[in-house]
Order: sequence, then C-alpha cells, then structure tokens
Amino acid sequence: MTETLERPRLAARPEASVRTRTGVRRDESIDAIRVVLLTAVFALHAMMVGVSVGPDGPVLENALEGQAWFGPVSWVAQIMPLFFIVGGFSSITHWRSMRARGATASEYVRARIERLVRPAIALVAVVATALVGLTVAGVPAEIVGIAGFRIGQPLWFLAVYLGLSALVPLLVRLHERAPVLAPLALLGAVVAVDALRISTGVEPIGYLNLLFVWLLVHQLGFHLADGALHGLARRTLLGLAGASLLLLAVLTVMGPYPVDMLVNLNPPTLCLVVLGVAQLALFELARPRIRAWVAERDASRAISFAGERAMTVYLWHMPVLVGLAGTALAANALAGSPLPEPLTAGWWATRPVWLVVAAVAVTAVVLVFARFERAGAGRVRGADRAPAAVADATAGAGSRAPRAGAPAGAATTAIDAVCAVAGVVVLLVAGFSPWPAAIALTLLVLALTGPRLRSWLGRRVRAALVLRLR
Repeated sequence: MTETLERPRLAARPEASVRTRTGVRRDESIDAIRVVLLTAVFALHAMMVGVSVGPDGPVLENALEGQAWFGPVSWVAQIMPLFFIVGGFSSITHWRSMRARGATASEYVRARIERLVRPAIALVAVVATALVGLTVAGVPAEIVGIAGFRIGQPLWFLAVYLGLSALVPLLVRLHERAPVLAPLALLGAVVAVDALRISTGVEPIGYLNLLFVWLLVHQLGFHLADGALHGLARRTLLGLAGASLLLLAVLTVMGPYPVDMLVNLNPPTLCLVVLGVAQLALFELARPRIRAWVAERDASRAISFAGERAMTVYLWHMPVLVGLAGTALAANALAGSPLPEPLTAGWWATRPVWLVVAAVAVTAVVLVFARFERAGAGRVRGADRAPAAVADATAGAGSRAPRAGAPAGAATTAIDAVCAVAGVVVLLVAGFSPWPAAIALTLLVLALTGPRLRSWLGRRVRAALVLRLR
C-alpha cells in the first residue's frame, strides 16, 4: 500500500484517502493503478507470444513485432512511463516517512534491496536450473537460448529500478532544493543523448537514456506526490494531455522517432517522457474516480492482496508464458495439437482461451513463490507491502527499518546496490546459461546478505585477533 506523510495543507482535501492510525496517509488511487498497470503488462506480454512450427522446426517469436498496425496501439499499451511515475510517488513518500522517523539513507536503500533482490534470487535459481534441465533432456540449444532470452527481457525494469532506488535519498534532496531545475537538466540530457545517437547512428549511445529518461519520469512522480497537479482545472489537465500527445505525433510522424512506443523503449527516447506527461495528466484526472470506485466496491483488501504479490507476478509471468509456449510445442509434437499461425483468424480466436489459461497458470505460480517476496517484506519492518519492483513500496506502520548486523554505511550500502544491479545486468547481457546465471546469483546473494556477511566476517576477524593476542 502507498502511504505518505500527512501534511496540514493536504488534510482538508475532500478526495484524500483515509488516514491510518500511524499518522500517514494512504492513497488508494496509487495502489489501484499499480495493479491495473501490472495486469496490462501481463496481458501485453501474453499477446506477444507467438508459437508455431515452421519449415525448420519450432518457432517461438514476438507475434506483434514489426506489425504496422501496432504502432498506434502501442500509445495505449506502453504504460511503463506511468509505472515509473507511480514508483516516483511511492519512493518520495516512503523515504520521507522513514526519514521523519529517524532512518538513514543507507537504511532506506537496504530496505529497497531486501524487497527487490530476494524474489529475484528465487527466479534466477529456478529458471537457470530448469533451462539446464531442458538442455540435458535434449531440447535444441537454439530453443533453450530463445527461452532464456525471452524470460530475461523484462528484467531491464528490475535493473533500472534497483539503481533508481539506491539514488532516491539523493534525488529527493535534489528535488527539494531544485524542483524545477532538476527535471529541466534531465530533459536536456535526454535530448542530448537522442541527438547524439540519431546524428551519429551509434545505437548504443541511446542506452545512456536508461538512466536519464527514467530518472526524469521518476521525478514526475515526486511532483505528483507534492500535489503539483492538484487544483488544476479539468480542462487544463485535458489540455496538457492533448498537447503532449500532439507533440508525440509531431516527433514520430514528422520527426525522427518511430511511431511504435515499444521500439522507443529500446533504447528509451524522449517520446517516453512526452507520453509520460500525457499519462500523468490523465491519471490525475482519473484519481478521484479511482478512489471512489475502490471505496464503493470495498476493493482495498483485494488490491492489497494483489499488491503484496506484484513483484512476484512481474518476475514470474514471463517464465510462465514461455513454459506454456513450450508445452504447446510439445503437445503439437506428441499429439498433433493444432498451433495456429500467429495473427491468423484461428490464432486470434484462441487468444481469449490463451489469456485465461495463462492467468490461471501465473496465479498458481505466484501463490507458490510469493513467500520470497513476503519474507523480504517481513524482514524490513519500515516498508509497506506493496511491490517495490513494480513500483516502489512505501512506509508501513511506524518503525524504523532494522539494521541487519552492524549498521551499514553509505559506502558499503552502495557496494551492495552495485552488486544487485550488476547481477541483473549479467542476465540481460549474457542470458540464463549456467555460468552467467551462477555469476548473477552470486552477485544477488552478496547484495542481499552484505550487512550480515560483513558482520559475520567482522566477528571472525575479531575472534582470531583475540586468540592471537592471547
């Protein structure tokens, strides 16, 4: 659940969510939209799964990739900017809540690492073992490689969000000192990277915007949390959304950017920032109605239940989809089950059934593996149980995040954060083959256990010194 420090200037808002007994305010529109966005991600990825048998054997592909008609659809389907906006809202309210209770920046970052890394370790261990098992069973290496690549694709979000979470205390300080200058500087960096990439044709330059684009969109969430849009007239918000979409049309139809917002995701471009502004304005318009809907249907408990497991859903939905695709291929090979060609009439006719089966399978897997996410939440008592990776979890019931072992300093916490990001990047670059998976798993475990490991080593060293002095 998402909570924010209660402030006098917000107390009189008629649409503000109910206050908890801890003196913090939970915004149920943030909780609800997070679940909606996660559902949209699952549905989009499920629709992308194209499995068939070609002249050269089994084919596992992105069925929507390269389709001209999908470009305009992607303006609605690309919801990652709003994900980061919601994450920015939650990040600033969580950090301010912990800071007000006396927690340090290192404790905040440790809390984020706990929430993000623990369920990721379970994913890497299980997926890597399963892929090795498929290889040993004689599945062609090409199919195993494609499966590992598809499973690893969504992990870019985890890597970026780990990095952003480690920077939140610094980013909030920057926002509080220069709320206008900070996003303008980031916007300049985004434009400069895009211009350099387009003018030189060197595509890897664009990946610098994995930092600048998402930092900027994340900071839009800071402004949302501060109420920067509150009080704007409905027509003003509609005008902001319309102007942003018009600019997006100019940038893509007349400018140098592709119309497809999923293409603009890799590498991230200015288009995602513009789309994020439109989504921010439309979300602000919808927030009162979202709150009312939650209250009328008493849906807060269901939203909370889903939110507590959302990190697990995000990590595991793609392995489940790839597993179902492999099952369909096996059924075709063993029993002749039909596999309609992607995007044909027969394929579209089977999509409703496919979505239902996929949703049931993901639910079953989540119920098994959510224990890792919830265990991470239990270890960090200052953190709310909404999913951090999908959008940063916020402060819960009033205690400080506990120190694991010895108090963690800024330098050692930074090392743990670097290990966590590096572990995910290894998988993105090298895939889930045995050695990369082993390296990634080692880095993630080091990030998770860093304070306890250092405390244990410190005790051993002190004990050894005492014995030598005797």
